[in-house]
Amino acid sequence: MEQFKKQAQEYDQVDELKDFRQQYHIPEDEQGAEKIYFCGNSLGLQPKAVSLAVEEELETWRTEGVDGHFAKPNPWWTYHKRLKSSLAHIVGAKEHEVVAMNNLTTNLHLLMASFYRPTNDRYQIMIEGGAFPSDHYAVESQLRWHGLDPAQALIELHSQSGEEILRTEDILNAIEQHADSLALVLLPGIQYYTGQFFDLKTITEAAQKVGATIGVDLAHAVGNVPMQLNNWNIDFAVWCSYKYLNSGPGNTGGAFVHERYADDTQLPRLAGWWGHREEDRFQMKPGFKPMYGADGWQLSNANILPLAAQRVSLEIVAEAGIDRIRQKSLKLTGFLEECIHSIDPEGKHINIITPHNPEERGAQLSLVFSSRGKQVFEKLTQSGIIVDWREPSVIRVAPAPLYNTFTEVYRFNEILRENLS
Repeated sequence: MEQFKKQAQEYDQVDELKDFRQQYHIPEDEQGAEKIYFCGNSLGLQPKAVSLAVEEELETWRTEGVDGHFAKPNPWWTYHKRLKSSLAHIVGAKEHEVVAMNNLTTNLHLLMASFYRPTNDRYQIMIEGGAFPSDHYAVESQLRWHGLDPAQALIELHSQSGEEILRTEDILNAIEQHADSLALVLLPGIQYYTGQFFDLKTITEAAQKVGATIGVDLAHAVGNVPMQLNNWNIDFAVWCSYKYLNSGPGNTGGAFVHERYADDTQLPRLAGWWGHREEDRFQMKPGFKPMYGADGWQLSNANILPLAAQRVSLEIVAEAGIDRIRQKSLKLTGFLEECIHSIDPEGKHINIITPHNPEERGAQLSLVFSSRGKQVFEKLTQSGIIVDWREPSVIRVAPAPLYNTFTEVYRFNEILRENLS
């Protein structure tokens, strides 16, 4: 509709982040026309500066060999530290509370080894029903590792009948119901399927009040929404970096450990060489002495080439500022929702299962189609729109503030309108 086209153009003109789009490679079709990429919740686009950053480290490897660990200006020995400032800014933490390492599920296992310590009385883990499979598998395997049966030790939260999202009050009631047996609450920051952004501060307070620890999977939240992990008092968090952080497929993940554990040498952990105290790491002596903060959970020396790509991507996010990213995201996703309602005001064809309240969602809207959902997805793909299909019936649409425009939202909506008729 013409009014939405004009509105999109006006929004794009005043967009404070519009120039950041030029820093990313946008996929093109066979004719060289840019596609509409609304799949940053699955894999973010490549920053143009990544190639140079990786090539710089390849050159160091070519010319320095092993001496690259100490060669200036980017010694590999301390390379991971260059990412701390940006990561801390993005997740609302102090630099010693965050570290780029491993991948998400590896980090989840490492931190559950420390923070899930079941006893005869307190042994249950609480997750959301329909959790991302990797989290579900990790939790089940941790329970079995401790000799526990998931059928008794795993609590799965389900939404009320006829609803898709989990109400905060229902989560709090479940925590209270299992107060005496609950050891760990493990929830996502943003649920991958529905796009719901959980009230982590309130849930953390409730979990810790009954004596449980809380861990958070930030795969869909990091780089998407502002967070205050330190102030919210969350025990630990893990994330990947290839969605809204745009650091490349399968790139190095990250972890947060609250500073109250920073110097806790008695906390059990699965140790590795790179988590040992830096000042005497090369003395090669037995007896693990953990580094201060989240660095004490590192296992091996950093993967430099992936970190070079991640450093570039994080610097862009930090330059834009997570608060400005969030403000554009609210406007962008709100405009998307408004456009969709304009073509299906009564919801006969499309049900948006993501919360309507902008504060309870990130950059994603999850659309359930009453019929022909897979066919609509295929038509969108043929039209040069990259979105995400999730069984059994959801198309996830995620306009990313750093490289998507309001005009793209308008164009998506017009193509969607054509394929609903």
